Amino acid sequence: MKRRAYHRLLFLLILSAVSWVGLSIANPQVEELSKKAGLWPAPGRDYHLTRYSPLSQINTHNVKNLDLAWSFSTGVLRGHEGQPLVIGNTMYVQTAYPNIVYALDISKGNDYKILWKYVPQQDDRAVAVACCDTVMRGISYADGKIVMNTLDGHVIALDAKTGKELWKVKHADPYKGETITMAPIVAKDKVIVGISGGEFGVRGRVAAYDLNSGRRVWLCYNQGPDQDMCYGSRTPASYKGLGVNTWQGDQWKIGGATVWGWFSYDPKLNLVYYGTSNPGTWNPYIRCSASWEECQSGRYDNKWSTSIIARDADTGELVWAFQMTPFDQWDYDGVNESILLDVNVGSKKVPALIHFDRNGFAFLLNRATGELIYAKPFVYVNWAKSWDERHARDGHTFKVTKDPTKSPWKPGDNKKDVCPSAMGGKDQQPAAYSPETGLVYVPTNQWCMDYEPAETKYTEGAPYVGANVLMKFYEHKSSVHGLSKTPGHYGRIIAWDPAKGEIKCYIDEKYPTWSGVLVTKGGVGFYGTMDGWFRAFDLKTCKVLWSKKLGSGIIGNPISFEVNGKQYIAVYSGIGGWAGLPVTANLDPNDPYGGLGATNLSLELDLYRQATMSGVLYVFSLE
Repeated sequence: MKRRAYHRLLFLLILSAVSWVGLSIANPQVEELSKKAGLWPAPGRDYHLTRYSPLSQINTHNVKNLDLAWSFSTGVLRGHEGQPLVIGNTMYVQTAYPNIVYALDISKGNDYKILWKYVPQQDDRAVAVACCDTVMRGISYADGKIVMNTLDGHVIALDAKTGKELWKVKHADPYKGETITMAPIVAKDKVIVGISGGEFGVRGRVAAYDLNSGRRVWLCYNQGPDQDMCYGSRTPASYKGLGVNTWQGDQWKIGGATVWGWFSYDPKLNLVYYGTSNPGTWNPYIRCSASWEECQSGRYDNKWSTSIIARDADTGELVWAFQMTPFDQWDYDGVNESILLDVNVGSKKVPALIHFDRNGFAFLLNRATGELIYAKPFVYVNWAKSWDERHARDGHTFKVTKDPTKSPWKPGDNKKDVCPSAMGGKDQQPAAYSPETGLVYVPTNQWCMDYEPAETKYTEGAPYVGANVLMKFYEHKSSVHGLSKTPGHYGRIIAWDPAKGEIKCYIDEKYPTWSGVLVTKGGVGFYGTMDGWFRAFDLKTCKVLWSKKLGSGIIGNPISFEVNGKQYIAVYSGIGGWAGLPVTANLDPNDPYGGLGATNLSLELDLYRQATMSGVLYVFSLE
């Protein structure tokens, strides 16, 4: 009897172990859901962040017949970035602060019913320290759970059917200037999340939490001692000490390098990819008070700020990193998405990632090794005097020569007409990749800035910016890949050939294209503008095929899904984000430097009059 009980216990233990191993191999539910054409199961639809929908009912011939099916008011009047999720016949919506989550029954297709609503309890201190609007970039789904972040720094798992809170952990501290505005990713059985707060001198980090319990599995910093950064056996030996030695004194302790953009994940390599923000204060002289030549020598690169980092999803081990803006002098956060795709390099197909950075360069890297394939400008760039397109410095740093006349350094040193602006040649608004055309469709920013470093001192929980910035339109005669800037146009959608590194076609917009892009198998792409136009365009020609004016500026990311055999397109409308902050925060228009320079941009665009606040989800289908 005892022997039988022993064998039964042993069998159960083995079964439990097998089940656990099966879960850790991958998250099969997430991967399987992304194979179902009618769903939108993850922020970028899939782990590779392609934002590609396999649906084709809406195509280049009939998209002109697109009409409003229904709309849903979120009840929140702030910037609505991010995107809904669609799992089965349920849509999950998350608002800007206070980050309410709704579950909507959309089984009828042309209507909805609220199934449940979850309102997280938050500390209002987070609103005061949230840089660049109280936005949130979305939620994730795995194993019957909705995983969400809150602005005040919590990571929460909800029962997807009932909205019941399953677990809640504290990840960021608003009293230190930390918040969360990014969407989490679920890789295997781990919820991975970063923090915001680079303008408050916080120390950037990422952590993984167990999907089932909320227990923290690993925590890794982006600068500091090797152990803190989770260096391991696969970390290149040349990285040793760089997290401390490339900083002046103890600046690494307040060195930013936060993670507030997007995660992508390669299940085969088991690597999760993300970008890091600016290196703490915007005043470069505080981070290097040596000579100009010494500051540019590599000694003060401030690693791993403004970098792409690849980590092992199980352990957090840093496998490789690539720094795109060494010794950042412009607030060129590197947090934009990295889209995973395979590219032919010569006669060889390479597992790659492509990243369109705020510094104006498109970086194509080998995603297994971090090796640079090319770095090419995709917008007008003048901060860089020259660069090596194919070779990295020390194998892990963009090899670039800066133009001293466009590189702010000391207080009082006001550099005029620096391009691109701190908002970037592209900010976090995500691009999309179409396997049909082989092109990446990128929402870009076509403006520049004046930048003057200023004195500042670090105080925990207080702004640690140290710069006066003015966003502005700048006329120039130079061209990028044969495409000159169009006067009076602040936004541009480009179609980029990732293999050749060149623009194939583009669409100019008067107002910023601050939304993400959606591409579909029907040959149609979608995007929105800051003044509220939602447009469909031909992926082959970039010709606009359909437009609809929505109630507010569009900074959210379009998605596509299917219900009862019918295809739908959905997008949030609600102006905000850094570019829309003067409107949502009602900033004084008499101070053009307000909102870290965004106020002057709003004045040039007349956004104070042309844009109003909102928070509405619009859903479209064919008539």
